Amino acid sequence: MDYYKVKHINKNKDIYVKVPGSKSITNRALLLAALSTGTSVVRGALKSDDSMHFLKCLKDLEFDVEENDEADEIIIKGAGGSIPVKETGIYVGSAGTAARFLTAMLAFSDGKYVIESSEQMSKRPMKDLLDALTNLGASFAYRGEEYSFPFEVTGIYYSNDKSPANYETDLNIDKSSQYLSALLMTAPMLKGPLLIKLSGSRKAKSYVDITINMMKDFGVNVDREGEGVYIVHTQANEGYKPQTYDVEPDMSAACYFYAMAAANGISTVVKGLNYKNTQGDMKFLGVLEKMGCLVSEGEQGIRVTGPEKLKGIEVDMSDFSDQTLTLGAIAPFADSPVTIRGVAHIRNQECDRLEALGRGLSDMGISYDMYEDGICIYPGNPKAADIETFNDHRVAMSFAVTGTRAEGIRILNPLCCKKTFPEYFRVLDGLTENI
Repeated sequence: MDYYKVKHINKNKDIYVKVPGSKSITNRALLLAALSTGTSVVRGALKSDDSMHFLKCLKDLEFDVEENDEADEIIIKGAGGSIPVKETGIYVGSAGTAARFLTAMLAFSDGKYVIESSEQMSKRPMKDLLDALTNLGASFAYRGEEYSFPFEVTGIYYSNDKSPANYETDLNIDKSSQYLSALLMTAPMLKGPLLIKLSGSRKAKSYVDITINMMKDFGVNVDREGEGVYIVHTQANEGYKPQTYDVEPDMSAACYFYAMAAANGISTVVKGLNYKNTQGDMKFLGVLEKMGCLVSEGEQGIRVTGPEKLKGIEVDMSDFSDQTLTLGAIAPFADSPVTIRGVAHIRNQECDRLEALGRGLSDMGISYDMYEDGICIYPGNPKAADIETFNDHRVAMSFAVTGTRAEGIRILNPLCCKKTFPEYFRVLDGLTENI
């Protein structure tokens, strides 16, 4: 499919939709299950390109993995903090979580491995994580550009003389909090406590909170000593315990349908989503409330009802930056400018997401001011346009929201949504097919 022509949403009925499991939680659960001692069951896992790459990597590392599609379960027999095969290669595709988490896992091992990725992932930042892993005793041999995939990683326990007595490192997460999550989750593989001191300026760590909570669910605690200091006392925790783990609905995916309600003055209920959801994108609901939406929780899930006219807003989205494009996509329908700040790091994701947002807005005839760390979008009536997605799933899904109200919006390369939400446009068809 070369493009998807977005239809107007059916305003005669409320939206009731079910979204897939969280990508972030799915891939964390797969890693923690593989590192545990015993058999874990992950239920409701996301089935997307990213999670399937992660699962394939675990299989290539010879973990015992069974997929039960009928029961919607993935069964993983953990290897107690070791990796079954000591020399092999894996391919992480474009999955940032797989790339960062598995690199750390292999670096803390007693093996030697080659990691390859898609061209897109090879352009995303890895340096700060690789520097930290090198400081802890791992080594990397690059087969192309330094600090980029593909590379060979030699684990810190590959030879007997590489067993540092002190596990301590500085870490800069300005470009990705996944670096910190990677080190924390794999820390129980080490032969002593790991101390991480954050450098840099980024303070937003909602995904790190998810990591720490999930580690606790699997039996390992993280201590925080002041601002930006994390300690995992491996020996005291004795590693991860196997769990039966239910993956939450993906709040990032839910936000697109809530944004449709906001833009069109209708109601959306995402089934099974409640205020217990731990994901940072829950903060997007607060943004919608400030823009005039009504938000409430009922028996079926959280409901968002859009107003007759959205209000403009200025917001720091550093801690839920995946929704920058979602907010940008409905900003033209507000009664005053929408300003987003604190998201400079999204320039280094699947694409430069701020520039991609600006490109889409320009093509629709919407005015904006661009900043290094954000954007200010002015009200307007989006005109028909073909939206270039830059093979970025969030660009595609966000501008489809605009198209549920604006005329003539076509999303190019819509299949890039397979990365996190393969059925997105099929679900959208179900909301517009009666128009």
